[in-house]
Amino acid sequence: MSNEPEALTYRAAGVDIDAGNAVVDRIKPLVARTFRKEVMAGLGGFGALFELGARYREPVLVSGTDGVGTKLKLAQILDRHDSIGIDLVGMCVNDVLVQGAEPLFFLDYFATGKLDVETTVSVVGGIAKGCELAGCALIGGETAEMPSMYPPGEYDLAGFCVGAVEKRALIDGTRIQSGDAIIGIASSGAHSNGYSLIRRIVERAGNPFDLDLGGICLADALMAPTTIYVKPILKLMQQLSINGMAHITGGGLRENIIRVVPDSLGIELDSTAWKAPAVFDWLQREGRVEQQEMWRTFNCGIGYILIVAHDQAGATLDALETLNLQAWTIGEVVAAGSGDRVHIR
Repeated sequence: MSNEPEALTYRAAGVDIDAGNAVVDRIKPLVARTFRKEVMAGLGGFGALFELGARYREPVLVSGTDGVGTKLKLAQILDRHDSIGIDLVGMCVNDVLVQGAEPLFFLDYFATGKLDVETTVSVVGGIAKGCELAGCALIGGETAEMPSMYPPGEYDLAGFCVGAVEKRALIDGTRIQSGDAIIGIASSGAHSNGYSLIRRIVERAGNPFDLDLGGICLADALMAPTTIYVKPILKLMQQLSINGMAHITGGGLRENIIRVVPDSLGIELDSTAWKAPAVFDWLQREGRVEQQEMWRTFNCGIGYILIVAHDQAGATLDALETLNLQAWTIGEVVAAGSGDRVHIR
């Protein structure tokens, strides 16, 4: 009887190459639906090819990368994996959009301890759907199976987006002036920010995922995918002049808008100008969260901001309604005084 140890394989070590190949075969048609004419090759190469061509005279490339934070934990707890990919795309493409750029292509990174084909295909299917909503091509990605790095059933995500804008059309906030109107565009919910606090509140409340919040259950409200603003805002930019834009992510309303406003200016917001979705009222009440903490943690119902000349506010709201985006004038740009440049009343 031989005492030689058995021959090892990659599969025995925890990595299933066949499962990875099965994922690629399943996602190919989903990815193909996102391709634009500039994509020069399909999946399978070592690098993805994208041709800018002669469309731009002075192109400026704008890049962004992000994840979806601990909203992933809720997706895994609830076994809902089909929309978390939309969140991943939304967090990246909305950031790129802020500077006036059209998202061109997207890459993703999916990592897990043991590859589950159905879960992975569901996640990547959501990424492909998000890319379709944004009009950008999903031209590459990485699926990494890393035994012992993640507990069973858990995975992590990251996304990478590249967009382009004509240099003369770049929106960098330098045109913002005192008196400009701040237009807030509705979010679908918490999007992908503040979920460490959200999960703590939900756990303390006993995980009441079936709780009715005026026609939507808590689970659905918390898992509502991030709104992707790209296509309507790109259309709006062809119609009206926009002085500045902000994507309301980590840091909430307090910390995101001011990032695009010149240092000599501040902002005043009127919180009575819009009605936040019911999920925010529940989170604040159940978690006994102070109002200032709400403003700096969550979007509180405002997912994207436009800053326009005061006399363009009405036309901007009308255009947004035509583009099926709910929006309100929620404040104005003011001269910065001493101390805090952000006032929310």
